[in-house]
Amino acid sequence: MNMKRVLFTISLLVVCLLATAQKPAEAKFEKITHHFGKFSSKDGKQECVFSFTNTGDKPLVINQAVASCGCTVPKYTKTPIAPGQKGEIKVVYNGAGRIPGYFKKTITIQTNGVPEMTRLYIEGEMVE
Repeated sequence: MNMKRVLFTISLLVVCLLATAQKPAEAKFEKITHHFGKFSSKDGKQECVFSFTNTGDKPLVINQAVASCGCTVPKYTKTPIAPGQKGEIKVVYNGAGRIPGYFKKTITIQTNGVPEMTRLYIEGEMVE
């Protein structure tokens, strides 16, 4: 009876290890900050792309991307990103009607992966 208990325990451990062997989805960003540098208020609209790879073993889903300001609009890959595949988040900053000067904006990305939330940053200086 003791041997059965040992075999059961070993079997249970093997099943647990196999179940946890897969890594959850994970968005590995090439960069988390984009600096536009100086640009004219006449060219107030600036764009950049944040690229990432799903380095996990499960499909990655971006649930939402929220900017800290209405002047910043993120657009992102809506379909699940398979393991090893790339996705992107395109960010448009529109400085039209804004006071020239330095800015730094945050885009918060929420996914089904680890970590669940990632913050991206855009910054620059709009001059007259």
